Amino acid sequence: MAMMDKRLIGTVKESKKYIAGNVITQWISLIANIAMMTAITVLLSAVFTDNISENLILVTAVTAGLAVIIRAVCSMVSSKMGYLSSKEVKRVLREKIYRKLLKLGASYNEQIKTSEVVQVAVEGVDQLETYFGAYLPQFFYAMLAPLTLFIYTCFINVASAIVLLVCVPMIPVAIALVQTWAKKLLSRYWNQYTALGDTFLENLQGLTTLKIYKSDAYKNDVMNEEAEKFRKITMKVLTMQLNSVTIMDVIAYGGAALGVIMAVTQYIGGAVSLQGAMLIILLSADFFIPMRQLGSFFHIAMNGMAASEKIFRLLELPENDNSGCECPKGDIVCENLSFSYNSEREILHGINFEFPKDSFTALVGESGCGKSTIASILTGKNKSYGGRIKIGNEDFREISENSLMEHITYISNKSYLFKGTVRDNLLTGKPTAVDKELWTVLERVRLSDFIKSENGLDTVIAEKGGNLSGGQCQRLALARALLHDSEIYIFDEATSNIDIDSENDIMKEIKTLAKEKTVILISHRLANVTDADRIYVIDGGNITESGTHSVLLSKNGDYARLWNAQQSLENYGKDGAAV
Repeated sequence: MAMMDKRLIGTVKESKKYIAGNVITQWISLIANIAMMTAITVLLSAVFTDNISENLILVTAVTAGLAVIIRAVCSMVSSKMGYLSSKEVKRVLREKIYRKLLKLGASYNEQIKTSEVVQVAVEGVDQLETYFGAYLPQFFYAMLAPLTLFIYTCFINVASAIVLLVCVPMIPVAIALVQTWAKKLLSRYWNQYTALGDTFLENLQGLTTLKIYKSDAYKNDVMNEEAEKFRKITMKVLTMQLNSVTIMDVIAYGGAALGVIMAVTQYIGGAVSLQGAMLIILLSADFFIPMRQLGSFFHIAMNGMAASEKIFRLLELPENDNSGCECPKGDIVCENLSFSYNSEREILHGINFEFPKDSFTALVGESGCGKSTIASILTGKNKSYGGRIKIGNEDFREISENSLMEHITYISNKSYLFKGTVRDNLLTGKPTAVDKELWTVLERVRLSDFIKSENGLDTVIAEKGGNLSGGQCQRLALARALLHDSEIYIFDEATSNIDIDSENDIMKEIKTLAKEKTVILISHRLANVTDADRIYVIDGGNITESGTHSVLLSKNGDYARLWNAQQSLENYGKDGAAV
């Protein structure tokens, strides 16, 4: 059957022993059932022939009792094996997915959506949990059980045994007929499920914005349309499942009925004894129950196959080659740098610039001009750029990502703070740091007094720093960055949307850092870049001007225009207020 993926089983080799244990315990339970049925039919035959004895009753009772106990124990062991198998699958697959994401590196979202990764790691793995824990053991047992019963029944009556065995494959044949249609249907189901998840996640993240602009009703309608599509495809899946279950029931019950008819016919013809005929009748259903049970797991298997395709698609994505060279110390030189998110819209148009070692360089310009795109390229998030970048004497593409991450620290206005403690968040910057080092960086960013007033380094931080102010979040993010102690620091609007005191403190630390590190500052507020060694003015993906603050003001160009506009806004009302 096509519903056993060797590649998938090979990926989770650790589960094989649990699957084997599950099958063996089910087989032992079958043997116990055969023994019990044999003992019961011997007793019933003795009753009909008036040949019953106390010893026979005792033997039957003991056999039946032992069989019941064995079957109960086997059932518990089988359930345990299924649980251990599914547990191992969840651990192994989620570990593989996580390790794959680490290997894909910072640019993973160029190849796969974050929402799809989450769905694959959660829902997809859960589907395979059931596939390994229930379907695969039943698959192998459904092959073994009819053969065992066939061999035993042959000693009673060969004709009946053959008829029963021949009818059993009709169930997997029916499954195979449904499979092609089901595979396409479930592929559409998963695609629609992913689309619905994407829409829901986006609306949830932007709920406040939707409320502000009173667009929640419109987005609700869009969400309802997606939900309706998902409902329709779900109903098709359920209809397919119901129809296939009905077909399998007809085959299973029909086969068992045929076994009963054969037993009676053979008994009337004198080919089998009364005890043999009764035993065949009682065992007929056991020929079909395992395969029928497998058929009920068919849809689980299909969901597992659909999920596995997505998992393997993720696991087979091309990885970053970390066999490159170490990131050297030196100037960063960009030659003819270009970048586009699609073929129709180019963001950077073959620009040339450099960031000298241990210097303070600023990138300024209006929103959407390409500043943050440059930062994304330099941090390895966007690899599909044109042109050439060199650090020291090494080509940027030849540097391993691990080494690049060690030498470049990126701080944005959305720096992520993890749920945990202050200590936990700081140690992500330097896992080996001792408490003294942690307090030192907290003092540098003017955050130590607040942390001491709370619970010290054990102060709990909510997810994304939800229990801190914007300024406190940025101070903590800066403290973590300082602990990383890299050669290059990129600040991407790191002081936006925070209070003026926090902005001033952070800028003071950035300027101090620039005396001994290579600092690249992206800022919309030009007052923060006046001390930069060089300022690049970017407009529409091109560098229009470069130089120091005073030089750029004297040119009376784009920079001077932006400076004057900002100064007018910042000074607006001051004269009136003074009056």
